[in-house]
Amino acid sequence: MQTKAGIINGKEIAVGIRASLKIEVEGLKNAGGLVPGLAVVLVGENPASKVYVKNKTIACAEVGIKSFQHTLPRTTTEGALLGLIRELNSSKEVHGILVQLPLPEQINSELILEAISSAKDVDGFHPYNIGRLATGSPVLQPCTPLGIMHLIDSTGVEITGKDAVVIGRSNIVGKPVALMLIKRSATVTVCHSKTIDMAGKIASADIVVAAIGAPRFVKGEWIKQGAIVIDVGINRLPDGTLA
Repeated sequence: MQTKAGIINGKEIAVGIRASLKIEVEGLKNAGGLVPGLAVVLVGENPASKVYVKNKTIACAEVGIKSFQHTLPRTTTEGALLGLIRELNSSKEVHGILVQLPLPEQINSELILEAISSAKDVDGFHPYNIGRLATGSPVLQPCTPLGIMHLIDSTGVEITGKDAVVIGRSNIVGKPVALMLIKRSATVTVCHSKTIDMAGKIASADIVVAAIGAPRFVKGEWIKQGAIVIDVGINRLPDGTLA
């Protein structure tokens, strides 16, 4: 007999994290007058990206971080964006730089991410930071994967020794969260579009992280009793609702 699934309250966890961050930021200000600054760069008018940037700006205000928003037209050249990043790298007011993805097709995203100072790469996408994560000694870690780990930890389940399945192998979520789970001594399987018998692999997992852009991909009957399931994707369904 199956019991009803419990839902992890991500909003409640976020409130707690922001409260802790606010105290840390106040401590920095009181200790030496340092006001942390985050520069967010948005290129174009992507609706989802605009929402993400707005939410990040609100979050900064809540915890006392000064935010600098740079909105550039979709036609911005790669050279112009690189020039802005160089300015932000050298700015003493800016301690973190975030370039909202995706970027327009005329801009090489990899080149842009590599241009950000590794010390200011708050998204953790710079090759240096990815390399540190891969070797088990991270400095700045990708935000979404780190959030996933917070959600898993909130359940009170010990990750060590657990079988974990990560669906998706993107550099933004899939690969980093797999590395984080490995560091916590989970046995990790990364599934993707070429995986054979994905349902069988998921059925044996204690932890499932779905990081693909396909709504309702993971079926309830695939999940074993007591497993933790984290759905990372945000998708708009045919009826217009977000899932």
